[in-house]
Amino acid sequence: MESSEAIRPEKVGPLIMKETWTTPGSLVSWERAENVYICHGERGGIVFIFLGDDMFRMKVFRGKAPDLTTSPAVMPECCIPHLFPAEETENELIFTTGAIRLTIMKTNFVITVENLEGKVIMEQNAVSWNPRGASHAEYDMQPDSHFYGLGEKSSFLDKRGEKYTNWNTDVFAPHLPEIEALYESIPLLIHMHDDLSYGLFLDNTGRSDFDMRSHGVAFSIGCSTGAYDMYFINGPEMKDVVKRYTSLTGRIPLPPKWALGYHQSRYSYMNQQEVLQLARTFREKKIPCDVIYLDIHYMDEYRVFTFDPVNFAEPEKMIAELGELGVRIVPIVDPGVKKDPNYEVYKEGVLNKHFCRRLEGDIFFGEVWPGISAFPDFSDSRAAEWWGDLHKYYTDLGIQGIWNDMNEPAVFNESKTMDLDVMHFNNGRPVTHEEYHNLYGMMMSKATYEGLAEHMQGERPFVLTRAGYAGVQRYAAVWTGDNRSFWEHMAMAMPMVLNMGLSGLAFSGPDIGGFAHHTSAQLLVRWTQMGVFFPYCRNHSSIGTLRQEPWSFGEEVETILRDYISLRYRWLPHLYNLFHEAETTGLPIMRPLILEYPRDPYVYNLCDQFLLGEGVLIAPVYRPDTEHRSVYLPEGRWLDYWDGEVHEGGSHILAAAPLHIMPMYVKAGSFVAEGPLKQYALEELEETVTFHLYGAEAQEGFASSYTLYEDDGHSFAYRNGQYSQLAVAAAGEAGALRISWSYQVQGFVPRRQMIRFALCYPFFAAEAVDGLSEITLEELQDGHTGWARNGGTGAIIVQMDDDPAGGELLIRAARDTAEG
Repeated sequence: MESSEAIRPEKVGPLIMKETWTTPGSLVSWERAENVYICHGERGGIVFIFLGDDMFRMKVFRGKAPDLTTSPAVMPECCIPHLFPAEETENELIFTTGAIRLTIMKTNFVITVENLEGKVIMEQNAVSWNPRGASHAEYDMQPDSHFYGLGEKSSFLDKRGEKYTNWNTDVFAPHLPEIEALYESIPLLIHMHDDLSYGLFLDNTGRSDFDMRSHGVAFSIGCSTGAYDMYFINGPEMKDVVKRYTSLTGRIPLPPKWALGYHQSRYSYMNQQEVLQLARTFREKKIPCDVIYLDIHYMDEYRVFTFDPVNFAEPEKMIAELGELGVRIVPIVDPGVKKDPNYEVYKEGVLNKHFCRRLEGDIFFGEVWPGISAFPDFSDSRAAEWWGDLHKYYTDLGIQGIWNDMNEPAVFNESKTMDLDVMHFNNGRPVTHEEYHNLYGMMMSKATYEGLAEHMQGERPFVLTRAGYAGVQRYAAVWTGDNRSFWEHMAMAMPMVLNMGLSGLAFSGPDIGGFAHHTSAQLLVRWTQMGVFFPYCRNHSSIGTLRQEPWSFGEEVETILRDYISLRYRWLPHLYNLFHEAETTGLPIMRPLILEYPRDPYVYNLCDQFLLGEGVLIAPVYRPDTEHRSVYLPEGRWLDYWDGEVHEGGSHILAAAPLHIMPMYVKAGSFVAEGPLKQYALEELEETVTFHLYGAEAQEGFASSYTLYEDDGHSFAYRNGQYSQLAVAAAGEAGALRISWSYQVQGFVPRRQMIRFALCYPFFAAEAVDGLSEITLEELQDGHTGWARNGGTGAIIVQMDDDPAGGELLIRAARDTAEG
């Protein structure tokens, strides 16, 4: 006897579903409600919220009323609605701000944004959606369109012709240009055309797609679930877009200075004796280092918040000994909590319902390093606070930094992550993992950062994360995941980190030397030369691969690596300055040339060289057995960092690059602040700062300025005014150069007696300095005031008392340079 099961529909063949996409139709009505503009169409609508003259939000809704909530990516204080005049004609609804004009076509909801001169910035065709909840829209693409941003993506700098998916994915397989999704999802696209730039930020934490390949005259942005919640961010310059985007999603907090140093890691350092010997070796060889990482083998059977009782039997003693050497420990902490009823962390999580569950209440379990594991529900504030508070275990040991890995979240199953129907209870607004996935890593970083900050008594925490979403920069630095020791991966790190910087992730970098596969002496040298100028600087390698500590390939390689790591430490005042700028403006530390030279067609897709701030150009060698490379110098005059040779910009040069030299250039007129060489960033040495001025001229019209930011380097006291800002300026006169300095803010007193000014050849040779005697370099090193010639190049160093009241110098030029 058969039941109804005999006539299941699939038994008569597959059900063919016709894909239908719906648009809002024509504009039926509009209204203003609580300073937002709600536009109703025949089948849905769009709400418009103006966040200032240059930014607005447009969120699609399908019912009668819009949901105005945002994801945690958006800073609430940046979402205050502004009112602007609205004008309605027979065919259009027009809003005008102080910078742009937004026009909505009534017949079809096509949206156009123009500047006030009438030049079209953006045109969006009607948003459409299907019955499954996916949405997308197309945007006009011009013949001269170029695309940037999107965070951590493979391939070149300019994303025209590419298609990417935002779905945080654990990708151990080699990172290739065709890979469309990696660990981070930053759905920000910067579109530059016709000397205009604007940004589109899709605040959707599920899967989204950005397609600049398929349509030729248009690009599309879509999402598979959740709201189509788009922010338009006007330029007109790319710098304006980056500043406004980071005001919306937040900027990096100033890290502790030790986090800017050189970091050494391996999967794994297997016991505390190995870790201690590693630190001692750095100090014996006088190779600066601030951090050693502990990968998963430090734990007791991979249980987070534990140390292996055999191999790391005395962690507190180890950490204290490392502290005496100026070395800090950063241990890995993954989200997977081992299923073990005798494990206190697991027991607490179960009893207090802190783990992700099915809607029916069952805990989701997945396999990761500890075996079958549960995963904290960071969307719930109770669970996040519990997780953060667990970090007291580490801070009580003296640990001030945590490495969050596997937080896409990665699971050892076919989908590589949680099942899509797992719930995140989200403080009473439950959503599925399908909708929440890309937010998981960021919310783990948030819980970690806040937990550390709670227990560190005013010290700044450091968090490193693999996975994240827009806004993760508020809580963590980001590394680019499991790269390989391939020359191609070294090259790909440049455009990847450059676009991360344009996407708000100013504190980022790859694993120096490559994580998987086997590095070589040449590759390690060239990657380290490049890596010391990345914001985040860590050497990391995988189990079973060749060791790649700086001394692993003999004395010649060790000497080169020591020199470049030492150079990063001498440049820490300048780097710290750039991090301060990133905190206050959102501009990246490491910049593509297009950011500073947006009108130069040679730099639209230039990504095998980069700028450190505005005035320093780094051109790494990223091919084996290569001793020369082409370097493009943009407008201006550029000085070779190593020998002072002058090159006119707007041209390509062939740079000599033997193994010990990475081509570097400084733009004429630039200051770079250097400090003493330290073995770790907070080593208590005399903080004499040297302001190097490149390409000074004893002629009227020459001018340069620089402001050095300083604080204690480790606490949050700077937020209460305990910092200093020392402004220096140089101005050319007929036959002389006048240098002045003054403290604009004096809330912090640096540990120094002297400051120095170094004039870097070749345009200026000094004959005298008013009021100061010429002394030898040895006398200068002994602390005497005066000026000394630095070799036969014409460069000089002037040393003065660091008077809190500031001061001024007049440097007389030799006759031949004054007249030249």
